[in-house]
Amino acid sequence: MLEGRSCLIPRPPLSSSGDQESTCFYMRYGIIKEGSEEEEEDEEKIDDRGKRRKSQDLVIASSSREIQIEQTPHERNDYSSVEDLIAPIGRDISINCLLSCSRSDYGSIASLNRSFRSLIRSGEIYKLRRRMGIAEHWVYFSCNVLEWEAYDPYRQRWIALPRMPPNECFMCSDKESLAVGTELLVFGKEVTSHIVLRYSMLTNSWSPGKEMNSPRCLFGSASLGEKAIVAGGTDARGNILSSAELYNSELQTWETLPSMNRPRKMCSGVFMDGKYYVIGGMASSTEVLTCGEEYDPIRGVWRLIANMSSGLKCASGAPPLVAVVNNKLYAADYASKEVREYDKVNNSWITLGRLPERHVSVNGWGVAFRACGERLMVIGGPRGLGGGMIELNSWIPDKNPPLWIMIASKHSGSFVYNCAVMSC
Repeated sequence: MLEGRSCLIPRPPLSSSGDQESTCFYMRYGIIKEGSEEEEEDEEKIDDRGKRRKSQDLVIASSSREIQIEQTPHERNDYSSVEDLIAPIGRDISINCLLSCSRSDYGSIASLNRSFRSLIRSGEIYKLRRRMGIAEHWVYFSCNVLEWEAYDPYRQRWIALPRMPPNECFMCSDKESLAVGTELLVFGKEVTSHIVLRYSMLTNSWSPGKEMNSPRCLFGSASLGEKAIVAGGTDARGNILSSAELYNSELQTWETLPSMNRPRKMCSGVFMDGKYYVIGGMASSTEVLTCGEEYDPIRGVWRLIANMSSGLKCASGAPPLVAVVNNKLYAADYASKEVREYDKVNNSWITLGRLPERHVSVNGWGVAFRACGERLMVIGGPRGLGGGMIELNSWIPDKNPPLWIMIASKHSGSFVYNCAVMSC
């Protein structure tokens, strides 16, 4: 059961491997359409099991007490009301109990009846979790073209997502990804236009996503709850942009924001202290930017920060590898293979220690550096094994030098093309 705020989920110690989870099993009932034959058959099986049992004890743990409920087959049929969910305790208490469950369990909970399935698929449960500050952080990444996987560090499970719909622009060109709310957005560039694909965790399926007001690629982005900001990048003609947009995943809308002070592409974005930061990037094919910019959502203005990303990017390198944990900004310096912390007061970087030695990158390409709740994670292929393996190393920042622990590994592509963390 979940208790308290974000990430406070009792779990066994993290291990170096996880069991492969079939998507059909893990989210089976989340992808069945209402009224389908398979759905009716599943409900009949549930009813049959109920008839064979004279009673069944259902123990529901709440934050203050445990409630013991006696179920009879007749009562069981009455629980299909969307208003009741668990009739004896009412809808509100039922939902409060579900909020304390891990989202790893929601696929099984959705199999109980139509009411639970409708609640899970509507996304209402995740909106309430967000208001209460409850979140679990899953890592989504792609090491093979059109294929995505997720790793649940709380249950130590690998989840295979449905294969992306085939499209040439995702086969041959650069892609960006962004996890926001319960969605994973993947952006690609065609010859003269852009394309967006949207994966919904609620339905476990891909569909066309909402296009930006000013479509772009090679931009910086970050999300906070159900909202995300993208800034900079290039348009279909290759022009470098200074514009920015806000995405609302609940409404699936894009809102144009004020433009940055400097056009930039191949930059990175993070949220910190309630503000959005764009770090580094390129002003042209040869000019590396060392400045960053801060956007205040309340005032709606950008502030230029000189030398914010000095030394974090080279002309041929990947965008700065940055992540925020507990409102502290960290960077993976792929040139020196060091992890650094940003000093907000002095606008400088402090070297903390080494990155995992086993991971290999090409000027920062092929490896991911992400915040996953209270942890920093480095995701990439190990050095010297000839590919075909992906490893996840994590470290909880403290006052000591980094001590990286490999929490999971599996056979896969060893080059990380895209990576995002979904927190909900």
